[in-house]
Amino acid sequence: MVDEVAIGVKFRALAGELNERQRRLWAASEASAVGRGGIAATARATGMAVDTIRKGIGELDAGESIGAGRVRRPGAGRKPLTESDPKLLVDLERLVEADRRGDPESLLLWTSKSVRHLAGALREQGHQVQYVTVAKLLRSLGYSLQANVKTREGRQHPDRDLQFRRIDTTCRQALADRLPIISIDCKKKELVGDFKNGGREWRPKGEPELVRVHDFKDKQLGKAIPYGVYDIAANTGWVNVGIDHDTAQFAVNSIRSWWQHLGHKRYPDARRLQITADCGGSNGNRLRLWKIELQTFAQETGLEIAVCHLPPGTSKWNRIEHRLFSYITMNWRGKPLVSLETMINLIGATTTTGGLEVYARLDDGEYPAKIRVSDAELATVNLHRDDFHGEWNYVVKPRP
Repeated sequence: MVDEVAIGVKFRALAGELNERQRRLWAASEASAVGRGGIAATARATGMAVDTIRKGIGELDAGESIGAGRVRRPGAGRKPLTESDPKLLVDLERLVEADRRGDPESLLLWTSKSVRHLAGALREQGHQVQYVTVAKLLRSLGYSLQANVKTREGRQHPDRDLQFRRIDTTCRQALADRLPIISIDCKKKELVGDFKNGGREWRPKGEPELVRVHDFKDKQLGKAIPYGVYDIAANTGWVNVGIDHDTAQFAVNSIRSWWQHLGHKRYPDARRLQITADCGGSNGNRLRLWKIELQTFAQETGLEIAVCHLPPGTSKWNRIEHRLFSYITMNWRGKPLVSLETMINLIGATTTTGGLEVYARLDDGEYPAKIRVSDAELATVNLHRDDFHGEWNYVVKPRP
């Protein structure tokens, strides 16, 4: 009586450790040991084909050896497609040539076309190939999937590096004099509501946060405009969350709120405030209203407001981007910003192991857009431009 159950148990225990030929020879030895009816019983117990077991018995009887480490005899098995279809590689390279990226002399090339589209195009040319094979062929040719990398900054101003050195020298001197130095900018505007927010967070399995399919602004909840002020010396952030427009008035009022709540307490003897900012946006160096509002702030506080703008196209080097905004984004990843209160709480809860502290407040003020400033109004600003790129480096002083 053949114990098919025992044969099946042994096969399942060994199958994962054996290659194709070893499984065939093992099944052949079991069938031979059983004798009459052994081939059929072994086939039923293992699920292997009868012809496969008979082939294994023939190999055992002949004492064949195909060499150590081999599964098939030399020349056995299906021929590679590149041998049976010698034009396959040539046509594949022609397809990706038009969309090739990078240095043609490099060993690493990559393509933006999907393997399924490439396989379909090859089949239209008469090649019998599937997308899995196309992927293998691309890797063998030195291709790989790669994402875009941000490295090109566009046209650079010839004095770009000199301005960065100027900012560094100015900030170091302000630190030595124990003067406040702030980096300012407006973070990306955010829709308020149950909208998808990038990133993931831990939740019970199978219970993702459900959000809206489309990102259309909710007319009742509106959008939020987080304007940040980063105190470089204190490693402290202040975020003024507006709900109207991102204007120069809003930007300066954000600085004003930082000074009222944090700045004047930390720097009670300061007579000068150093600001580093981008060249564009609501604090752009060409905005007349920006300078008018700085003059108003200087009159209120008695501070000299010194401003150094980063050169055009270099906003990612603004310290507030990687010292404050990046950590806020990481803290609220995967969390829908369902309300202004939620957003402010998430901003205020942002910390780092380096000691960053962040404060946030809601600014429900109205900031009308497109305010025009006349030449006469601009002339009232007590503006002192630096000899080196006065459009980037200047001081607004209180009027006598």
